[in-house]
Amino acid sequence: MPASIILSKLSWSTPDGRALLADIELTFGPERTGLVGRNGIGKTTLLKLVSGELRPSSGTVAVNGSLGILRQTVQVDPGETVADLFGITEALALLRRAERGEATAEELADADWTLEARIASALGRVGLDACPETRLATMSGGQGTRARLAALVFAEPDFLLLDEPTNNLDREGRAAVIDLLAHWRGGTIIVSHDRELLETMDAIVELTSLGATRYGGSWSRYRERKTLELAAARRDLADAERRVDEIDRRAQETTERKARKDRAGRRKRAKGDMPRILAGMRKDRSEDTGGENARLAERRRAQALEAAASARERIEVLQPLSVVLPPTNLPSGKAVLTIDAVSAGYEPERPVVKGLSLAITGPERVAIVGPNGSGKTTLLALVTGRLRPLTGTVRVMTGFAMFDQQVSLLDPSASIRDNFRRLNPQADENACRAALARFMFRADAALQVVSSLSGGQLLRAGLACVLGGPTPPSLLILDEPTNHLDIDSIEAVEAGLRAYDGALLVVSHDEAFLDAIGVSRRLDLASAQNRRGNL
Repeated sequence: MPASIILSKLSWSTPDGRALLADIELTFGPERTGLVGRNGIGKTTLLKLVSGELRPSSGTVAVNGSLGILRQTVQVDPGETVADLFGITEALALLRRAERGEATAEELADADWTLEARIASALGRVGLDACPETRLATMSGGQGTRARLAALVFAEPDFLLLDEPTNNLDREGRAAVIDLLAHWRGGTIIVSHDRELLETMDAIVELTSLGATRYGGSWSRYRERKTLELAAARRDLADAERRVDEIDRRAQETTERKARKDRAGRRKRAKGDMPRILAGMRKDRSEDTGGENARLAERRRAQALEAAASARERIEVLQPLSVVLPPTNLPSGKAVLTIDAVSAGYEPERPVVKGLSLAITGPERVAIVGPNGSGKTTLLALVTGRLRPLTGTVRVMTGFAMFDQQVSLLDPSASIRDNFRRLNPQADENACRAALARFMFRADAALQVVSSLSGGQLLRAGLACVLGGPTPPSLLILDEPTNHLDIDSIEAVEAGLRAYDGALLVVSHDEAFLDAIGVSRRLDLASAQNRRGNL
């Protein structure tokens, strides 16, 4: 029987009774499936239900085949090695004893002489240069992710369950993981916001509050279907609104017609041209007919309004954010940032950045790229003044705002509205509410306390408070803005940045994001500093 995972009427609720997943019906076979949806919708929970880490509130999970699981956060034991991760510590120890001539004949019969070659092959498939004795605690977060993925591939399970496998990976690491999964022949369920990775999928499953929907094909095919759904929702809304207008028009005509007939009847009764009993009967019949017509019109109007509300709700979910922002008025020739022959680091004898020069003029959009450890975060600390250079100079010639992954420019104990008023003291309440509404914080949503926001909401709130003011800063600095965001949030951030006419300095490994915001120049720190060192 081929490997499969079947979810039938699957439901799960949080310990406090809040329903998170309801009546999920899905089947997974030997194909690559991307699982997408907004943060908090239940994607990681669904993986835990499939793996058996959680038990469903109702329904069933039927797994036919073995599972390999990669989780987002893993606590690393200080003494754990790559061999421990692969589960081959004892087998490797046997090989070492055999090499020293200390193994018994029985042990030699059990020795796997292909083991080290197979380990090297698995590590090579994810682009990781490590030996079995390497301690995981000495690896970066990205290297650790690649090592865990290599261990899964080494075990050859029927299904891989991967939760954000490209998070914290540099460009080289992301490419290695994408290449590995593109050639994986087993089944895969991947929770990811990485659109480059999702483009290699055979199917996309979207998880929403209404359930799960499967779309055949890659990410771009999924987006095409969503665009068609948005167009259909807009047509449904237009039809429903036309029906409401038509019902209102007919009701008005009926009311006016009845009023004319009532006036004519009153005139006849006043003249005495009609017997009193007949006049009374006509009056009662008119009132009954008028009442029934009014009730029928009201029912039809209620149905049309309900259809309009449903279509409007679908549009709200499907429609990408579109933002109009005040201009920064940054001239094209104005120098924004100059970095001249800078070396910097946290230990003078071991600088992270060496002999770096960079200039940004006018509304340029520059991406800082390079492998983990090449000095990208150190460079941002220099630009924002949190770190002083060891040699050289750094000059920022315009106002700027820095967005780190915690969006620390916002006060977490205050509401979004109060943060906006603090950062834009010249804006009145109407301007504040209008600016926040442009970033989808309407009415009471603007009163949410920042500490209660999801990652996507947090960054969107930061952009609203900084870009929505009367005069946005001329330079925005962003450090890995798409990490831990769902795709809806990423696209909302992209929309805000596309509408911004100032300069951008962005650290990101997400090529789809960099393309979407119109980055015009990339500075590879590793290459730039290597060239400098070879001069």
